[in-house]
Amino acid sequence: MAIGDQILDLAAVADANLFPGDAGQGIRAGRLPSLNSLMQLGPPVWGALRRALFEALAQGSALEGALRSCLVPQEDAIFSLPAQIGDYTDFYISIHHATAIGRQFRPDNPLLPNYKWIPIGYHGRSSSIGVSGQSFPRPQGQRPGTDGPTVGPSTRLDYELEMGIFIGAGNPLGAAIPLADAENHIFGLCLLNDWSARDLQGWEYQPLGPFLAKNFATTISPWVVTLQALAPFRVPFNRPPEDPQPLPYLDSQPNRDAGAIDIRLEALIQTAKMRDRHEPPQRLSETSFRHAYWTISQLVAHHTVNGCNLRPGDLLGSGTQSGPTPAEAGSLVELSKGGSQPLQIGQDEQRTFLEDGDTVIFRGRCERPGAVTIGFGELLGRVLPPLTPNR
Repeated sequence: MAIGDQILDLAAVADANLFPGDAGQGIRAGRLPSLNSLMQLGPPVWGALRRALFEALAQGSALEGALRSCLVPQEDAIFSLPAQIGDYTDFYISIHHATAIGRQFRPDNPLLPNYKWIPIGYHGRSSSIGVSGQSFPRPQGQRPGTDGPTVGPSTRLDYELEMGIFIGAGNPLGAAIPLADAENHIFGLCLLNDWSARDLQGWEYQPLGPFLAKNFATTISPWVVTLQALAPFRVPFNRPPEDPQPLPYLDSQPNRDAGAIDIRLEALIQTAKMRDRHEPPQRLSETSFRHAYWTISQLVAHHTVNGCNLRPGDLLGSGTQSGPTPAEAGSLVELSKGGSQPLQIGQDEQRTFLEDGDTVIFRGRCERPGAVTIGFGELLGRVLPPLTPNR
């Protein structure tokens, strides 16, 4: 549990045996190497744990001294994945991103006819999900060419500014999770970068969707922010009146009133040259998760409407989050207009897509007057040169 620049070590707290009841149960589950056991216990335990620790850490608390010895400086910690991720589903819930990408391929009809009716998603690869600090070789695969496809490193490597949604308590196979109950099955949110090889994707994605273009690396932040912590930053979920309204299983008044979350998202880049010159990262864009076309509850309800069973630690990706203006684009393919307009980076560099040595950084925060600012920490990933290709 993050406390300013410190970490409260739940294993040390469990050894001290300070908390009874639901809070104690949550602490004992939290001492394990991953959060899956805590995730499966559900909102009553999560809430009891959070309340008990906040009260115990308050200045002047009778337990303040005992917990002080359980604190570890964040700078001394080595981060790992917060959970054992069994399954990963990536959605596509930014209409602004979908429209911008569609316009590059279908100028007269950028959105496919089902987009406004259904949360589009595909099953991703969980084995290549890594925690912030992940570095990976440039992906390789088939790319289109004038005389047929060739095999080699991607030349159009991109990042995708996303949110990750961790599942808490799961559901039995065959039992759908209704919209009204969906948030009881969501443990919390993190930052997510679903790296994308655009040239590989353009060649392979029809008819079944992305494959090698997406399965080489996905990076997430180490911190998971619970829905209870995000409660002050809930905002209405609004659809334009001219758009089709969600079908009944994806619609409710509570979801309309406060289904969206205002999370400010920021993407930055630091090239190898910038690091060598000790230059700070350069911001590429900033947007908000409130612009998403579907809510996190709708994703869970739709994912399970056919009886699919979700399990504790499963991860959902939101898809690239872009806002309504060009400056709010969540990917280079949007910012560079498909590679046709290079971006000026640092003193003397340009980028249309990522080059070897580039580091991409995501940051997220929630803030509003009268509420404590919530941070998501930082997500960092770096592109390495490609490995020797198989011929």
